[in-house]
Amino acid sequence: MEKTAFLFDLDGVIFDTEGQYSEFWSRMANEYFPGKGLGDNIKGQTLRQIFDTYFPDDLQAQGMLTNALNDFESRMDYRYVPGVEQFLDELRAGDYPAAIVTSSNRDKMRNVYRAHPEIKSLFTHIFTGEDFTRSKPAPDCYLLGMEVFGTLPERTFIFEDSFNGLQAAKDSGGKVIALATTNSRQDVSPYADLVIDDFVGMSLPLLFQML
Repeated sequence: MEKTAFLFDLDGVIFDTEGQYSEFWSRMANEYFPGKGLGDNIKGQTLRQIFDTYFPDDLQAQGMLTNALNDFESRMDYRYVPGVEQFLDELRAGDYPAAIVTSSNRDKMRNVYRAHPEIKSLFTHIFTGEDFTRSKPAPDCYLLGMEVFGTLPERTFIFEDSFNGLQAAKDSGGKVIALATTNSRQDVSPYADLVIDDFVGMSLPLLFQML
């Protein structure tokens, strides 16, 4: 029997945090950078992608935003998406490999570990932005997960919410489950094999019907 693996984005998939990020970037835009087009336009982008697009030569702005974001992430409410803990328990009971695959950096993850020290035990591996050269929407991060776990794309389930992440998941060839936590069901459906609102009712038999 071929091996099956499960890869999860972090924000908007494991934790219901995307709304908090939207508020943060909207506040930054309104207070410091009106007219820059921040806010909802940068969902799913890394800080480096944001800098390259909006502040390529403004080191002062980059420094200010880095400090503000680090402070914000240290105080965020890292609340689990409904049902995800139960689904992860099901994966562990079945001894299925699972990984977080996030463009977030290790500094951000230290904040996550402080809020949820148990999360390391829920996953076989945690990949951060330092582990791959090209960030989402490039598929590199998910291809890396498949390589580490030794799974074929068609036997790899990928859970994503942002457009950049969904594009990365789709281009990797994996089975894509889109969460409508950040964008509407209608908007994410073109990228996905399955669209869900959260993990309530999610189960292995349901997913294995897709194989």
